[in-house]
Amino acid sequence: MAAITNSNNNLTLADWAKRLDPNGTVPIIAELLSQTNEVLEDAVFKEGNLPTGERVVIRTGLPTVYWRALNQGIPNSKSSTAQVDEACGILEARSEVDKDLAMLNGNTAQFRLSEDTAFLEAMNQTQATTLFYGNPATEPKSYLGLAPRYSALTGAGNIANVLDAKGSSTYSGTASTSVYLVVWGDNTVYCPFPKGSKAGLVHEDLGEQTVYDSSNRMQAYATRYQWKNGLVVKDWRYVVRICNINTTDLIAGTNGQAASAATNLIKMMSRAIYRIPNLSMGRAAFYMNRTVHSGLAIQAMDKSQYVLKVNEGLSQFGMPNSWLSFQGVPIRKVDSLINTESQVS
Repeated sequence: MAAITNSNNNLTLADWAKRLDPNGTVPIIAELLSQTNEVLEDAVFKEGNLPTGERVVIRTGLPTVYWRALNQGIPNSKSSTAQVDEACGILEARSEVDKDLAMLNGNTAQFRLSEDTAFLEAMNQTQATTLFYGNPATEPKSYLGLAPRYSALTGAGNIANVLDAKGSSTYSGTASTSVYLVVWGDNTVYCPFPKGSKAGLVHEDLGEQTVYDSSNRMQAYATRYQWKNGLVVKDWRYVVRICNINTTDLIAGTNGQAASAATNLIKMMSRAIYRIPNLSMGRAAFYMNRTVHSGLAIQAMDKSQYVLKVNEGLSQFGMPNSWLSFQGVPIRKVDSLINTESQVS
């Protein structure tokens, strides 16, 4: 099959990395991050219009229009808008590898990369968690994620896109999770990086430095990693959250046990798709953790082998890839989506 294409020619993280860093350093980092963070297969990364992030203008009301009679005028009208500043967070890590230890390996550069992978994985997991659960109210240095934006079933302006799976309150806070449908695009949802930066990614080889081990000194190779990133939901209609999925009932149901309360994932995902005004506005994908992903696969097999489709092709980084899709929308596994969410009410 053909490789995955990016709707509306939106630049992804890999596109920016390839264009802005010709020596190939950043693309390697982006590829390592994508191995355990499938959000990067879809997320659109866009240069912000501020040194600290992105300022967006959202239309909140349409102008009034009138039926006009001959020889009779009409009053003026105008639309209403709101201005929102979305800040980027700065995630940073520093790696120091003992020079003599690196030289023992025989390939110093490769050894340093293998050691640095642990730092990259930590950054990857933190970014993925922040993308969904980030909340400046509890961590002022982070950015606002999807869960706090879609956190109520009543009283909020976006409640139409928060679907209640009605998981049993017995397990609330101990076995509850969510599934997200996101349509990534310049006018829907995207990740901004600060104006003038290299896709928000910095990989700086600090070379050989004298470092301290307690009060003792040694020579080490140092590397600095930095990732500046944020999240903009320009049009709230292009995100749907299926919340209150009881994983205890879900596991029981897929084990063949009686679980009448188990969430019917196929029906809920179908409802989510029809909450989206226009799927062609960008790159759509479902995000769920492995517990839900396995439960969905089993539920689908119980219904029909044609409910889910296995797709094969190349990732945006040119690597062989396969993925499940539902009604043409890819399904991604995101381990950062936890099974211990608080009940959404």
